[in-house]
Amino acid sequence: MAEMFLEKFKALVPQYLDDEWTPREGYSRQELAELLADSELPDRTRLPLVLEELYLALGRCEEILEAYHFIFDPDELVTEEGYLLFLEDEEERWVWGVEAADLKVPDPIIHRRNNDKHEWTSEGATVSEFLFDLLEFSFEED
Repeated sequence: MAEMFLEKFKALVPQYLDDEWTPREGYSRQELAELLADSELPDRTRLPLVLEELYLALGRCEEILEAYHFIFDPDELVTEEGYLLFLEDEEERWVWGVEAADLKVPDPIIHRRNNDKHEWTSEGATVSEFLFDLLEFSFEED
C-alpha cells in the first residue's frame, strides 16, 4: 500500500522539536511486526495505515508521542469493547480507539471512551485529523 502519512509524521520532529528527523525516531517494519506480535492483539490484527505509519515515523519519539497524552507503544495495543485502543490522556479519564470493524480503513474515524462510564463517542474526525490537531494543541506556545 502506498504511503499516505509517513512524511507528514516525520515533519513533526522539525516542526515541534526543532531537530532533524532521523530513522532513530521510528521503528523499522520488522521491529514493528515483532512488537505487534508481542502485544495482546488477536493474531493477524492489522493496524490501520495511519497508525502503522505513525509508528514507522515516530514510534520511539517520546517527546511527541507522550506530549500531554500517551500514544501506546505497539506492544501495548489492546482491543476492548470492539475497539483497538491506542491513545490515553494523562489522567487516564479518556481513551481513544478505532472500531475493530474499521481496521482495514487506512484512516478510520476515531472514537473516545469515558473510562468511568465506558461510553463511546465518535470524535467526528479521522485518526490523522485528530492526531495532528491534538499535537498542534499540545505544542502550542502560550
